Amino acid sequence: MTRQLTCQSAVYALSKENPSAITIQPGETLTMETYDCFQNQIQSETTEISAIDWNQINPATGPVYVEGAEPGDILKVKIDQLKIGERGVMVTGKDLGVLGHRFDNFDVKIIPVKDNQAIFDEKLSLPLNPMIGVIGVAPENEPVNCGTPGAHGGNMDTKVITEDVELYFPVFVEGALFALGDFHAAMGDGEVSVSGIEVPGEATVTFELIKKQSLPFPLVANDEGISLIVSKETLDEAVVTAVEQMVDLLHPRTDLTLSHLTMLMSAAGEVQVSQVVDPLVTARFFVPEHILEAYDIQLF
Repeated sequence: MTRQLTCQSAVYALSKENPSAITIQPGETLTMETYDCFQNQIQSETTEISAIDWNQINPATGPVYVEGAEPGDILKVKIDQLKIGERGVMVTGKDLGVLGHRFDNFDVKIIPVKDNQAIFDEKLSLPLNPMIGVIGVAPENEPVNCGTPGAHGGNMDTKVITEDVELYFPVFVEGALFALGDFHAAMGDGEVSVSGIEVPGEATVTFELIKKQSLPFPLVANDEGISLIVSKETLDEAVVTAVEQMVDLLHPRTDLTLSHLTMLMSAAGEVQVSQVVDPLVTARFFVPEHILEAYDIQLF
């Protein structure tokens, strides 16, 4: 029987100081309910920016204490199912997002979600890509607010974090202290307005531990391949680190020279942008599955 965790178990920072909301054994499955990123505070397109409690932004449900998780391990999280609400919210405004310098006012748009479409207006409905914006574990040192990404995960806003993917997180603290939130009905790479189509929802996830192995940054795997996700102060730093760390991950698992592996990554790997609007920006480096198959690369 799948266990449940409601959105009332919400945190606003990922931290080793957070008391666990539930303890899970490796191999167990948990359904986690979430608020939207505004903690469901926006109910109307007339909502003023002053009416929002900005201390309650990006709540993440959790934390989940995974029995046996220790620093230096890898936490594997399989997203078995992702359900989203029927009402999306988007915002932009002064000092928000890439074009925030061009706006004077806060603007809210309510976007109904119906029949597997997001109804943007009377002319256009967008296909859904339900995804998780905030997902990760407690960082090693100081708390990190849920709006900021890092090596622990957090607000990575990466559109490939969706149903039927596996995520791998470095474990920094005992129990890992996993949490998630900030679901989107759809979001383009970059999240340039500062929001995707923000929705509440629930995720059903299964936890596994990989002992005595480590990762420097989160990694996501799906049928198409693997992506290493890196957040840094600049996009240049995030891209360079993602490429270099992916090469370092793959190189010991092939018989290629470093130069030939680098050539292969240049020919077939892809630098992709996740988001450019959070306190740190996030990029990912993607390697197709057929590359892994050709060289019989088994990561874990």
